Amino acid sequence: MQPATTQSNYSLRDEIKAYWSLRAETFDSQPGHEIFSEPERAAWHALIRRHLGNGDGRKALDLASGTGVVSHLLDDLGFSVTGLDWAEPMLERARAKARARGRTIRFFMGDAENTLEPDAAYDVITNRHLVWTLVDPEAAFREWHRLLKPAGRLLIVDGDFVNPSMLSRIANRIAERVRRLGFGAIEVQNGPAPAQMETHRSILSRVYFSGGARAEAVAELLTRAGFSSVTIDTNMRAIHRAQKKHFGFLKGIERATQHRYAILAIK
Repeated sequence: MQPATTQSNYSLRDEIKAYWSLRAETFDSQPGHEIFSEPERAAWHALIRRHLGNGDGRKALDLASGTGVVSHLLDDLGFSVTGLDWAEPMLERARAKARARGRTIRFFMGDAENTLEPDAAYDVITNRHLVWTLVDPEAAFREWHRLLKPAGRLLIVDGDFVNPSMLSRIANRIAERVRRLGFGAIEVQNGPAPAQMETHRSILSRVYFSGGARAEAVAELLTRAGFSSVTIDTNMRAIHRAQKKHFGFLKGIERATQHRYAILAIK
């Protein structure tokens, strides 16, 4: 009976945690995750400054920080950064990266939907590609609202990874033909193994935003969670241009045509 009980207690959130723990090994080798050029770094800095300004020692919490990519961008701009992630393999890489670069970023294990951090502890909260994975986003947004000081700022970077554009659908059909002809390696970008991709699709089909995390839907939930001002920014062109050089042709088309955005919410 024990195996059945164990299986029944293995939740979707446990599955998401296990998935990202496995992905940690190759996370930094993928364009779109780690930063591969100074123009891309500058584009990310510009996006952060546009919405959060310079750090000036303000306290920032980077949720689902992974290997610390966004945490380092915030540190570059003068924020006092704490990175939170619930996958220990991600945190190990983040801490090693910070040591190698001589950074004083604090990384610790925690749940982005229930952080256990004190009220009004941070001036700024950030996350990248976290919202689409949330099981209960409105509850998570209320938690993030609680953590912010008055007039604190939340910056979300995410996208709709479910509903491809017409151009992206055509590119994907071409890619599938290429793979069937035996030339699949042309588009390989050190991405997840086929079994991991299947897990990713399974998770995506069961999270709250299984139909796609559209910016307007995210913004509506942020307002319901108590944020007084919510702004959607779809100008990600500078980042996509810089990333394009490191993607294969077909992957570059997919990335450039996806519904990707930044959302600023103010307490």
